[in-house]
Amino acid sequence: MHASPDRPLGVAHFTCIGVPPVDLVRLAARTGYASVGLRLHPAFPGAPFYELPPGSDAFRAMRRVLSDEGMRVYDIEFVVIGEDLVPASLAGILEAAAGLGAQRLSVCGDDPDRGRLVARFAETCDLAARFGMGVDLECMAWRRVASLPDAVRVVEAAGRPNGGVLVDALHLARTGGSPEDVRAVPPGLIRHAQLCDAPAEAPRSTDAVIQEARAGRLPAGGGALPLAALVAALPPTACLSIEVPITGTATPEAHLRANRAAARRLLAG
Repeated sequence: MHASPDRPLGVAHFTCIGVPPVDLVRLAARTGYASVGLRLHPAFPGAPFYELPPGSDAFRAMRRVLSDEGMRVYDIEFVVIGEDLVPASLAGILEAAAGLGAQRLSVCGDDPDRGRLVARFAETCDLAARFGMGVDLECMAWRRVASLPDAVRVVEAAGRPNGGVLVDALHLARTGGSPEDVRAVPPGLIRHAQLCDAPAEAPRSTDAVIQEARAGRLPAGGGALPLAALVAALPPTACLSIEVPITGTATPEAHLRANRAAARRLLAG
């Protein structure tokens, strides 16, 4: 298994999306995480996100707190590559992300025109490369790119060295994927994996699958997904992060601590 009890763990912003970026960095540092992801672009219309324009007070405050806490930003999210996306419109977000040290941009593919989707993924990769960043394509059951093998096909068709795929434990399971599919991905394409748990049986409708992804994830070990096999199938260099959106009455700090402890138990094997 490519795991160890002390392997660094990051936390996706969606885990505590109500916590602003500066506070998220402090909270993640206090609860033992090594990095954070930031939601700098709305994942769907009306979804929460934060703006950190380069040179703004908020941007400078983020740089200070990252330095003070010894933390890093690993990735930013979340962009839907649909039929209306203009990749050049992401330049400001990527400039801010690069200025904070981010390495990757997370996207999904939802354009029915496959040739255009591949071209726009390639264009997004080229734009990100100008800022020293890469782009990871994530599959989701309700998007056009709805499986890990299909995400790999898009990335390979685009042919950009900074293109990759993001493996999300829940999306992998709900799109019919398995740890064996992860093992089959060409070396170097998986840079990032997000951990969570869920019941073995998938929800019965698309709306219920979406609702589960946004508000029904469980800490590692709290469900029945083959997480140990998934971690074993991942490249040892892949960044691991927790994505379990907070629900109920737990405080963000208690939620982050519980999820980190659960992931540590998983990695300890």
